[in-house]
Amino acid sequence: MAIKLDELMNATNLRGYRASGTFIAPAGGKAHVSGDRSVPLLDKTIPELFSDTVSKYATLDAAVFVGQDKRFTWSELSDAVDALAAGFLALGLEKGDRVGIWSPNRWEWLVTQFATARIGLILVNINPAYRLTELEYALNKVGCKALVTAAQFKTSDYLGMIETLAPEIAKAEPGKLKAKKLPALKIVIRMGDDNSPGMFNFGDVLAMAGRDEHDSLDRISESLKPADAINIQFTSGTTGAPKGATLTHTNIVNNGNFVTS
Repeated sequence: MAIKLDELMNATNLRGYRASGTFIAPAGGKAHVSGDRSVPLLDKTIPELFSDTVSKYATLDAAVFVGQDKRFTWSELSDAVDALAAGFLALGLEKGDRVGIWSPNRWEWLVTQFATARIGLILVNINPAYRLTELEYALNKVGCKALVTAAQFKTSDYLGMIETLAPEIAKAEPGKLKAKKLPALKIVIRMGDDNSPGMFNFGDVLAMAGRDEHDSLDRISESLKPADAINIQFTSGTTGAPKGATLTHTNIVNNGNFVTS
């Protein structure tokens, strides 16, 4: 049912809010709105949809990263995703673990998104503009066990900030971080060709898995449900501390479907 905004404002004592058009209010005390159902929801997980796409368009370009001189066909992207997902398993990550990613647009970001979805890890998007206190807050708020990070972005020295928050990383064995300020964080994976104390190199993680991890991928993917959490996106924090909004396979798959319908 459509309610005029002025009627809504009077009924709820909202003041100072100005907009045009109509507001669709939930009916029957529900917390959501039931809208047009002419486009049915897809009951698929991200790995299922990704696999379907790879099967249809294997040799076509999936992504091009001009700044990094990197391109993937769908088949090549699938291979990279499987390699990273298996690498995550080799590191001991399990379904439901939170994996933060702190990076601008890079090919590693894309591969990480699909690799975490492949095995039920929850990707936590860390704002590329975050500073020390914001990074500490986000990682601790959702209990990130692993962090995939770029070395830097513009004037932000990501590795330097991580080393400031977790000075213990300088002497830690990769994968076994014990940081006072970041108690949940155990694994840091850095992008790029260089190595850093206490961190895994992204390329090394791509290559570290054995047959057992690769053989486990399909079994794990098939156990996932569309309603499983797959992503945590922090709000901007305009009126308070940022809040972590949890998204499911269903959320992301159908949002993409509606955009392209």
